[in-house]
Amino acid sequence: MHIRQFIIGMFVFLAAAGVQPVQAGQGMWPLYDLDKLPFDSMKAQGLMLDRTQIYDPQGMGLSNAVVNLSGGTASFLSADGLLVTNHHVAFGAIQKQSTIQQNFILDGFYAPTRDKEIPALGYEVNVILDTKDVTARVLKGIGDEMTGRKRHDAIESATKRIIREAEKGREVKCRVVSMFGGSQYILYTFFRIRDIRLVYAPPDAIGNFGGSIDNWMWPRHVGDFSFLRAYVGPDGKPADYSTANVPYHPKVWLPVSSAGVKEGDFTMMMGFPGVTHRYTYASNIEDLFEYYYPQSVRVYHDCLEIMDEESAKDSAVAIRLESRMTGMDNYYKKYGGIMKGYRQSDILGQKWAEEKELTQFIDSRPELAKKFGHVLPALDSLTQAKSKTREKDFFMGWFAYVPQVMNNARKIYKWSVEREKKDIDREEGYQDRDSLQIRKGLEDLQINLVPAADKRLLRYFMVTALDLPAGQKIEAIEKICAGQSRTEREMALDQYLDMLYSKTNLTETKQRLAALGMKKSDLEKSDDPFMKLAVALMPEFDEYEARTKQAAGESDRLEPLLMQAYREWKNGNMYPDANGTQRFNYGAVAGYAPRDAITYRYMTSLTGVMEKETGVYPFIVPAELKQAYADKNFGRYADPVLGDMPVNFVTSNSGTNGSSGSPVINGKGELIGLDFDTDYEGVSADYMYNSQLARAIVVDTRYILFLLENVYHLDGLLKELTIH
Repeated sequence: MHIRQFIIGMFVFLAAAGVQPVQAGQGMWPLYDLDKLPFDSMKAQGLMLDRTQIYDPQGMGLSNAVVNLSGGTASFLSADGLLVTNHHVAFGAIQKQSTIQQNFILDGFYAPTRDKEIPALGYEVNVILDTKDVTARVLKGIGDEMTGRKRHDAIESATKRIIREAEKGREVKCRVVSMFGGSQYILYTFFRIRDIRLVYAPPDAIGNFGGSIDNWMWPRHVGDFSFLRAYVGPDGKPADYSTANVPYHPKVWLPVSSAGVKEGDFTMMMGFPGVTHRYTYASNIEDLFEYYYPQSVRVYHDCLEIMDEESAKDSAVAIRLESRMTGMDNYYKKYGGIMKGYRQSDILGQKWAEEKELTQFIDSRPELAKKFGHVLPALDSLTQAKSKTREKDFFMGWFAYVPQVMNNARKIYKWSVEREKKDIDREEGYQDRDSLQIRKGLEDLQINLVPAADKRLLRYFMVTALDLPAGQKIEAIEKICAGQSRTEREMALDQYLDMLYSKTNLTETKQRLAALGMKKSDLEKSDDPFMKLAVALMPEFDEYEARTKQAAGESDRLEPLLMQAYREWKNGNMYPDANGTQRFNYGAVAGYAPRDAITYRYMTSLTGVMEKETGVYPFIVPAELKQAYADKNFGRYADPVLGDMPVNFVTSNSGTNGSSGSPVINGKGELIGLDFDTDYEGVSADYMYNSQLARAIVVDTRYILFLLENVYHLDGLLKELTIH
């Protein structure tokens, strides 16, 4: 499951075992840059639409039906705000509404009428209204003589002012996004819909068939889809959940194909891929793969082990922890695949070779040497500088994310600190525009908070902090165990943790919200032990953020020059790395050969589902699906080539975390599937694309329609779709 990033590159199809070579597009292109793509070539491959039918600044192109759904991607499928996305993208909504008595994870959920739809807690939809290049405004007055920190602060100040101006008096949310390492800045304006409701989720045995075992793997056999609906107030404006709200009416929604796909068919994909690093420099890649990824895999493993042990004690706890565990396990397995691909493809060696060629090109022309000759050495020095606090900074990044009670206490205290400043001078995420989101976060925490598990996770990170090298210690944690042996300090830590969780009030929603309204001086006098810890840790987090901003400012000065150097060398169009903004790419349906003597077909079938069944999670097949298979009740959805019910297929479109739920669309503009994963052999393409291995894994719309119509008979939902 990829939820936040994107992988893309040149697509070449294997001319082996019946896999025909087909040209495909390079890059994950912003929609406003579609005119840079070879539409004549795309039409020769099967595209039947003009550029404006895909992207129209007036909001009538297909891209307007594609929205950001809380970090994933979804598409409108009806005039009444019906959305389709992946089951794993909607999983948090399913999990938060589940109990032992009413387990929607296990049994699935269906609202036959709109009054039965339930809130997708914590979810929101962002519909793009406009994009605007604001580079000149952001970089006005930014000089090379600025230090990294001053440069960062100046850019941040400019973007905040642009956002404030763009949002003033409007029911919108805006974001200024850096492209090409800071060469370009784009203002995105969104209509943010806060009332999202769950309409249909298949049972876990369909929506998560194969579970973690099959995750990131091909062949796959999973019905990874769910339906939601977007609601607004009666006045058409964004509103919190209310029975008085009405369905949102999008300008555009996608028709759904029942005709299916065959090998070589043209495909295009639009979504919100999170982060790729295709232009990053070799020394940074080396640091990431030698330190960050191996250490992250270790932390994911250890955290998952703790939560798994707590889940085994109580089925109610298991439900509350499942969403977090699923998300962590997703990255745990992906990072393993990335490291394997890094070694097998010699990504670092290829990157060093590329930079050697780039340097030779720069040195061949005096004017280029003067302008760009210092860039790669300066970036290498930046990597070396960051390595001095690498262990501590790695720890601080995780520490700010995993232990929930502590980090909510820190967020409350940080809010009180920032509130004493003018709104425009506050840190991003702590301005008045963020107050509703902060408040909702403090409320939603209660749904899945498991203090016993949180305590063990906090202990894990505190023990880790005690082992940080000299010069990188966390003073507030060191004081807890000062002057004691290793055995004694862990005993002291356990006593301290017992006190934290037994005496705090911040495990309760009412107390967290009350603290959110308190002044900084009052919080600093608080007797709550977690608030005392948050106050004591604030200098460490401030220093961490200062180092991060300094490094970001230096990168923002150097990376635009690196991008310019690449443009001079390549003498062609370039697409920016993925950064959570809407992107487009095209390709075709195609299998691949991952290893010697192994060739994978482009499509899987329901027969494969039955072959995988063991009767034990995660390979359980629901009785209704078994019966439909036994009866061969496939109707119009059977694939004529397979002579079977299609389930999943692969294409040369590639995705990463954030692309999940992206619509895969045929040349006529019809939805043919939902992207939900990348093959394990291709995940390292976040850094370097391998055209022979990287594939998007897609759930076929025919499987979705078959389940709705022939297995579960959800006629009301089917009638709302436009099926071709």
